[in-house]
Amino acid sequence: MNQRIKTLVQDGMVFAVQEDQGGIRSSRITLENDQIYMHCLQDQPPPPHAHTLQVSEVVGARDPSSTLVHLDLGWGGSTRGRVHIRLSPNTPAARQFVLLCTGQTGVSYRNTKLHRVEDKGRPGECVLGGDYEGKGGAGGAGIIDISGGQYRRSHRAGDVRWVYGGVAAMAAQFAITTRDCEGGAGVFASLLFTNVFGEVVSGLEVVRAAANHSDITQVTVVDCGIVLNQ
Repeated sequence: MNQRIKTLVQDGMVFAVQEDQGGIRSSRITLENDQIYMHCLQDQPPPPHAHTLQVSEVVGARDPSSTLVHLDLGWGGSTRGRVHIRLSPNTPAARQFVLLCTGQTGVSYRNTKLHRVEDKGRPGECVLGGDYEGKGGAGGAGIIDISGGQYRRSHRAGDVRWVYGGVAAMAAQFAITTRDCEGGAGVFASLLFTNVFGEVVSGLEVVRAAANHSDITQVTVVDCGIVLNQ
């Protein structure tokens, strides 16, 4: 990034754009703590005089299943923190997660709610989200087939996994484990401790705070996207 582009980014004047049948959508490019973020696409053109790049140029030929994504969680009228998730290579669920963090297919996790806490206060505690259709946990249809791939099994806090194996109507939903669960104990163990496709690398304390909120359904994914310089 040369100094001119860096200055434009710092001034909030660089946007990634994507044009499709619905018109032009745009995504902010920001620089925060030396990390360059492409935020979720929104259904609006960039502001006048903005410096624009095509989304295909920004994302490029990177393996979409081996990248760093972010979820900003908020409740009570404010954003409480940013969660960075490193996705695993060779996992279709990770590729789907990238698409839903960037909004490239027209739907995204932005403005969705977390909808459940499993095993609250016990080993294996996790939060569930990803119902972008707003059906309170009954929706969130998969946008690609995620059944294949090299998923792993784990019982560690910070694991990110998909949970509804063959249920296409909820295949975009995800779970983030907030407490270790050695030995695989817990009500949801048989489903939740397989199909791991990512790991929280920072911000797990934000997810834990969300799990402890009085009403998990008030927790919102305020924003999401990917980190470009990894």
